[in-house]
Amino acid sequence: MIRILLLVMLVTGQAAHAHKSSDSYLQLHAQDDSLRGRWDIALRDLDYALGLDRNGDGRLTWGEVRAAAETIKAYALAHLALAANDTACPLQAGDLLIDQHSDGRYAVVPLSARCPKPVHSLSLDYSLFFDLDRQHRGLLTLQSGDAQQTAIFSPEVRQQHWNGISGEPAAGAWTRLQDFAREGVWHIWIGYDHLLFLLSLLLPAALIRESEGWQPKTGFKTTLGEVVAVVSAFTLAHSLTLSLAVLQIVSLPSRWVEAAIAASVLLAALNNIVPCVTHRKYWVAFGFGLIHGLGIASVLLDMQLSPQNIVWALFSFNLGVELGQLAVVAAVLPLIGYFSRYRYYPAVAMHAGSAAIAGLALIWLAERSLDINLISG
Repeated sequence: MIRILLLVMLVTGQAAHAHKSSDSYLQLHAQDDSLRGRWDIALRDLDYALGLDRNGDGRLTWGEVRAAAETIKAYALAHLALAANDTACPLQAGDLLIDQHSDGRYAVVPLSARCPKPVHSLSLDYSLFFDLDRQHRGLLTLQSGDAQQTAIFSPEVRQQHWNGISGEPAAGAWTRLQDFAREGVWHIWIGYDHLLFLLSLLLPAALIRESEGWQPKTGFKTTLGEVVAVVSAFTLAHSLTLSLAVLQIVSLPSRWVEAAIAASVLLAALNNIVPCVTHRKYWVAFGFGLIHGLGIASVLLDMQLSPQNIVWALFSFNLGVELGQLAVVAAVLPLIGYFSRYRYYPAVAMHAGSAAIAGLALIWLAERSLDINLISG
């Protein structure tokens, strides 16, 4: 029992102090012997690495970014090496710009390179932030004519090579599918708000509300049935809106979406303390799952994938999200089933655990709706 409470506290504690998911977006266009493109790097990540916030007020101004423009460009170029036809092809950085992504403002570093010969093969060595953040990912789209390649850089995969830039990369389509599936798993595992929403729905799964309070259910089959219903409804809903968002059929302001996700975590946790919905929670999971799908879509949206790449990227990424989610449920469900037999489970896990989740969700809601930093880095 104490273990499950400690687990909740551990998760909420990590979520409280971890900064947002760190991704950069690298776009390159190859034509003859030249490459051009842009590199979008989150200002919050650059601030963490370079200390851009000179006055320490928690807000980056254009003046602070502009004053550090040369430092930012030098730092970026020091962590990206390009070779064409096995010959180094130095990158040049243009004037620094600012762009707004779904999760905040990004510095945009325009890139260009002139290679000695027409580019037939290409190698990239990416190491941005890997010494500071093992969770960082570099998401690449490489365009050559009508062909678009994609790749994901991580601390484990720092180098990518293309034998023919208009053909298949050396890694192959299967590897790219695995890359996006792995990113889906990773995205849900570091998506603490998605996990805490699901955990809030699962905490009472092994209990039934009666006149004298929460009582353990008889038989694991009943508990399993409710969990399957809740997880299936959540999966169906967020898969639906994830697809609609990535295909750009549905679009909502990211700030509203993120605030709504925080509100869903808060309401789900409060419902465990002051029960309002005790039956058919799969409808709650489905309704709020629609909002969570819009939040999960942000990674693929910011990659600006071509129509021919977006379908398999969406499929493999969503598959990874579901596998990651199922792994979490498989780990948590036996603990809930076991500890729910103890009489102090409702008071400790349900009430204290849910109160911790609600407190964190309330802070997220304030941060995301008011655009302020209270605990997030």
